[in-house]
Amino acid sequence: MIRHAWSMSPQRPTPHSQQCSNRSAEAPRPPQSNLISSFSRTLLFSVLSSTILLCGLSTSARAANSASGDAVLRALREEMDRSKTQLKLENVPAPYYIEYRVTEIDQLEASAVFGALRNQQHNHGRLLRVVVRVGDYKQDSFFGAGEGTIDLVPSDDDVFAIRHRIWLATDRAYKAASEALSAKQAALKQLKVDEPVDDFAKASPLEAVEPLAHFSSTDFTSWLHLLEEASAKYRTDKDLETFESSLRFTVENRYFLNSEGTIARSGHTHYVISIAGSTQAADGMLLQRSHADQGNDLKDLPSREEFLKTTARLLETLKLLREAPVADEEYRGPVLFSNDAAATVVSELVEPNVLGKKPQLGENARTTGKWSSSYKARVLPDFINVFDDPTISTVSGQPLFGDYTLDDEGVKGQRVSLVEKGQLVSYLIGRQPIRDFPVSNGHGRAAPAAAPAPHPGNLVLQSTDPQPDAGLKKKLIELCRQRDLPYGLYVETMGPRLEPRLLYRIWTKDAHEELVRGGVFGDLDIRSLRGDLIAAGTAPAVEDRSEPVWYSVASPALLFDELQVKRSQAAKQKLPEYPAPALGAAANQP
Repeated sequence: MIRHAWSMSPQRPTPHSQQCSNRSAEAPRPPQSNLISSFSRTLLFSVLSSTILLCGLSTSARAANSASGDAVLRALREEMDRSKTQLKLENVPAPYYIEYRVTEIDQLEASAVFGALRNQQHNHGRLLRVVVRVGDYKQDSFFGAGEGTIDLVPSDDDVFAIRHRIWLATDRAYKAASEALSAKQAALKQLKVDEPVDDFAKASPLEAVEPLAHFSSTDFTSWLHLLEEASAKYRTDKDLETFESSLRFTVENRYFLNSEGTIARSGHTHYVISIAGSTQAADGMLLQRSHADQGNDLKDLPSREEFLKTTARLLETLKLLREAPVADEEYRGPVLFSNDAAATVVSELVEPNVLGKKPQLGENARTTGKWSSSYKARVLPDFINVFDDPTISTVSGQPLFGDYTLDDEGVKGQRVSLVEKGQLVSYLIGRQPIRDFPVSNGHGRAAPAAAPAPHPGNLVLQSTDPQPDAGLKKKLIELCRQRDLPYGLYVETMGPRLEPRLLYRIWTKDAHEELVRGGVFGDLDIRSLRGDLIAAGTAPAVEDRSEPVWYSVASPALLFDELQVKRSQAAKQKLPEYPAPALGAAANQP
């Protein structure tokens, strides 16, 4: 997850999203509640480490740029041709579909704490995922152990060695598929499905062989020094409890082949640099802030001076939060979300519910989200539209990170209108059909070791009646005056679990703003999104997330007519029993 985090000062600067294209992260967010995604992420890093230990491979090993000289692509093609003609066991049906996916990852991770480099790790490896389907498109073996096998392939370019690993993984996948089909058919005899849906959707064969990606530089010394320099800013605040900077630079090349004839290769780079810290207020309340910038090239990241200025602003924000008053016991009234905070709301409340995921075997629901029974019903106000478009790379001049040509099931990415005038008209679909949606719309995406599932590319919320953000703030104050409320609430950034990080009272008497801490929402959910959202701004902010795949969410500012905000009841931590060490030159003397 990557998100915005603006600095906080008595006179707040123009939001960073309106100043430049870099995006920031308010706080690291755990992966979505998807066991497969969590498992695949854990497996990915363990596999990468195993690749280095077991294979003793150079981190600089790369496949050739041209398709004809690409050892991985050649090995996949040759084994696919062989499997299509020779993969058949006695008394077991031949596969009707075979799929190979290889993900090659070259990744540098590093972090610095309190001015010193804590860790630096460079991993390189190739992951293979093989799926063999037995049966037919209507009912097949994609169930339990039949959902595919995972293996390592060598990171050098020995075609025979790569083919050998593919052959063994294919053999295991075929045997597992045969057993899975029998288990699935036995389970279905015990279940009653009112409206059966096919297990797999047909798709036209495509070929999209794009250039391989590489790091734009091999010398990251200056970036490691920047981590140390930024984290050394802890010396300006003796009350900090944690303060660290980190980076994650990744090159990811993906290969996809299936027995239908689809061949795809794509390469992407992602560069992320971040700063994070925490402190405690006098009453023990834990306060956290973080910021991250990312891009597809090193030149997209901020300069040394810009990143250090951001670090200084973040430190200032922590001090101001520490001194800020605690939110009132309860507030019920209008709440305005900045475009940055609104993008988080859309990420949490809209994105999970537009995914057309196939329900568990035997369940009769259309899909798994909270809008599973809301097809063609109103889910948002009638002035709101939502679409997802993996074919675009910018929105309102801001870069997006969820663009792709083909998804991870070999289907061309396409724009999908999801909500029109508040009405849910579609879902994001992969090749596992759901009721009323028999074919993929190009949104079957996957983490390197996971099975594809519906995920967004670039999810965008827009208003058919956009209002200037300054006008929304005036409207917030006017609504509060009409209800004799002394102030309204303005949320500038959000943290995990939809908790405000930067929350302000805007006083109706003179419109001055006051930072408060410790407020949480009591009723921010899909019902309030449908019934209490009354206006939206013009300028979108973009939130980028990397779990389980890279995608972006864009939203303008959102004004709610009424929400409940109350004081957090989270247990406060005890303050340190004695003062922190003195800061300054004397602190370094023996």
